[in-house]
Amino acid sequence: MTSLPLLEPATDTGCCPPAVPSLGAAEANDRAAVFKALADPNRLRLLSIVKSAQGGEACVCDLTDPLDLTQPTVSHHLKILVDAGLLHREKRGTWAYFSLVPGALDRAAGLLVNL
Repeated sequence: MTSLPLLEPATDTGCCPPAVPSLGAAEANDRAAVFKALADPNRLRLLSIVKSAQGGEACVCDLTDPLDLTQPTVSHHLKILVDAGLLHREKRGTWAYFSLVPGALDRAAGLLVNL
C-alpha cells in the first residue's frame, strides 16, 4: 500500500496581489451624491419638468404647483440637484431659473457602467 504525500500549506504570498479599490473615496462620494439626488421622487419630477419646459429652463415659481409642495421645499430639492451637478441655477431679479447641465443625465446614466 502506497501512502499519499502530505500536502503542505502554501507559503508563497506573492501569488495574488492585494485588492486595490479602483474607485477612490472622493469619487465614490461624488457618485453617491448624484444617486442620492436621483433617489427622491420629487427631485425626479423636477428634473422631468425642467427638461420638458419650453426653452429648456423653468422658473422656481412655476415648479411648486405641479408638485403640490411649498416654495421652500421645492427650493431645497432644487439645491440638492444643483449641488449634485444635475441642474444649473441662474438668478434673474428675485427669481431663480433652472436648466439641465448639458450632458448631466448621460453622465449620471454612465456612473454604474464605469465602476
